[in-house]
Amino acid sequence: MKLLTPGPVDIPDAVREAMAVPSMLHYGPDWMQLYGDTLRMLKTVFGTENDVFMMAGPGTMALEAILGSAMEPGEMILIPENGFFALRLGQVAEGLGLRVLYLRTPWGQPADPVAVSKALDEHPEVKALLVVHHETSTTVLNPLEALARVGREHGVLVIVDAVSSLGGVPLPVDAWGIDGCVTVANKALETPPALALLSLSPRLWEAIERRQAPRGWYLDLKTWRWYAEHWGTWHPTPVTMPTSNVYALHRSLELLLAEGLEARYAAYRRAAYAVRRGLEALGFPPFVDEAWASPLTTAFKMRAGADADELQAFLRQRDVVISGGLQALHGVILRVGHIGLARHRSHIEAFLTGMEAYLQHKGLPFEPGAALQGLEGVD
Repeated sequence: MKLLTPGPVDIPDAVREAMAVPSMLHYGPDWMQLYGDTLRMLKTVFGTENDVFMMAGPGTMALEAILGSAMEPGEMILIPENGFFALRLGQVAEGLGLRVLYLRTPWGQPADPVAVSKALDEHPEVKALLVVHHETSTTVLNPLEALARVGREHGVLVIVDAVSSLGGVPLPVDAWGIDGCVTVANKALETPPALALLSLSPRLWEAIERRQAPRGWYLDLKTWRWYAEHWGTWHPTPVTMPTSNVYALHRSLELLLAEGLEARYAAYRRAAYAVRRGLEALGFPPFVDEAWASPLTTAFKMRAGADADELQAFLRQRDVVISGGLQALHGVILRVGHIGLARHRSHIEAFLTGMEAYLQHKGLPFEPGAALQGLEGVD
């Protein structure tokens, strides 16, 4: 089975083999060597000198930890909403008793920094700007640098859901002035699920220290800092960590940094180009404009005579897995991921030849082989 989804992803053999190491303690000298090396590499990928933590759990958990640790119930946040995951971020915030101001944008369009600036001018009570960088429900890559600049100009915290972007596109946390940034190991970092990764700026720590309302224990980031500061030489986390997953992440980060961030970004762009040129040759139109389309995923609409659910099921029978549309986009679009092994020729060829086979099965016209013409340069 070949996974061409926004995540989880098919992972390199070396990372999978790293998962097979014997169980190790989550404290003591051997762990501290692995843990410290992993954090140092993560800081390079995040582009930050801020505090970085690894937490056992999904990215949504880490976003909830930041919001619940830094924001008082009743405070207002602003979310540019242009997809499913921005809505989910709002649900997390509302579950914590926060007031959410949504700035609605049609799905498939990017968030507008000018509109965000206007909303912040009109609502000085907003305490934080929350941005989904890569909205995988539509495959839009939001203009994070400009959005973060607007947030900083208005003096609000800038908190970023980079779950589906960090490690796959440029995202220099410190240079862009991002206060809280969350990603996971199982997307562009090409590791199995289990770990959420987050960076926290001094401004965000100030907000965390000011917070007065009662808070839980595991998702209170003060708890994590206490262990880092007081037990940091031997037991730096408050709970048992998934040590095999950290070992795998360590190996994946070694591979990424050896390849080079810019080289990895370029590999994703080549894969996206190959898929999009192939889809165009087969008559499937893109869902979003190339100007704001993410290089990590591609969304495409159906051509006449094609059915999204049927096509997705047909590909799965050929051991190729792609993702469907969410909510109102179900049946309208399909989504193809280019991360993990999906950035390589074998996965892309399997997808595009499967698309040709579907058209042949349906009796729809196409030029055999035309879909593969964009593969030059893809390894």
